[in-house]
Amino acid sequence: MSLNDFIKQLDDLVESASKRFEDAINQTDHQVLEETRVEFLGAKSGKLKEAQKGLGKVAKEDKPAAGKRFNEVKTRLEELFQAAADVITGGGKKGKAEALDVTLPGIRPRLGHVHPITQTIDELKDIMGRLGFTAVEGPEIEDDWHNFEALNIPLEHPARDPLDNFYLNIAAASHGGGNQLLRSQTSTVQIRVMEESQPPIRIVSLGRVYRPDEIDATHYAMFHQIEGLLVDTNVTMADLKYVLRLFASSYLGGDIEIRFRPSFFPFTEPSVEVDMRWQDTWLEFGGAGMVDPNVLKAVGYDPEIVTGFAFGLGVERLCMRRHGINDIRYLYDSNTKFLAQF
Repeated sequence: MSLNDFIKQLDDLVESASKRFEDAINQTDHQVLEETRVEFLGAKSGKLKEAQKGLGKVAKEDKPAAGKRFNEVKTRLEELFQAAADVITGGGKKGKAEALDVTLPGIRPRLGHVHPITQTIDELKDIMGRLGFTAVEGPEIEDDWHNFEALNIPLEHPARDPLDNFYLNIAAASHGGGNQLLRSQTSTVQIRVMEESQPPIRIVSLGRVYRPDEIDATHYAMFHQIEGLLVDTNVTMADLKYVLRLFASSYLGGDIEIRFRPSFFPFTEPSVEVDMRWQDTWLEFGGAGMVDPNVLKAVGYDPEIVTGFAFGLGVERLCMRRHGINDIRYLYDSNTKFLAQF
């Protein structure tokens, strides 16, 4: 192939592409634009790709000139496509006198979707807000004092085992040093609030916690908790059970069955496990109890004057029960088709 023939082929290609991209602009049609792009700039079978094969047929001494012209044409086709795309999407103008046609159909923007966990957190905050609880937050990196000691969890307690926590290789700056870790519970927030406030206190904290649990249908190494705390005079276990029943029925429906089982937690006395009925079985969704007097003393409260209750519930399990999800891993697979259902 002679150099002149190759250049003429490229010039014809530019002329043809100009007309096709102009048609796409006149039709204001994204589909026509994309079809034209593939026709001329397609990586596999586009006309530019086909024309490139002609470079191999040009005489050796003419290849530099042919290659230069080919690159110029490639740049021109890309400019034609971008200019058409700008006009069709509103980023450019076809002509100075052209006015906006408001009768044309609009382009529906693609909107994001709120994750079901975030939806659950927002709704739980709303429910507890109606019960008089104020939402507060706390850090996810904690020290020994707030995560264990102030919660009446002694050094020898198995909950402090390095195999059961995500310890960090840095020392805490407060409370005489010590270890820092990713918090294993949102109970740390109640300590921080009580250290800075005096009763009456009625707060709720929602956030991420971290435990190296074996991942299965109901466990994950990172999950969310809702922590509630009420401290005042004459607070009793009856108040705790009433709040939790009202909370459960508000979120899961009036027909939800829940039960309280005696248990033990270092930071509450007495302590209970809270279960909900799900698929003909009982599923634990949190722990609760009356705030242990040692915890009240640790933050400077007099347990002879004030009492309180606290509870910590799993947000994921509440969300799963609400929406009939039987595997917690579905919530973290980033499958947009699954998440868009909620």
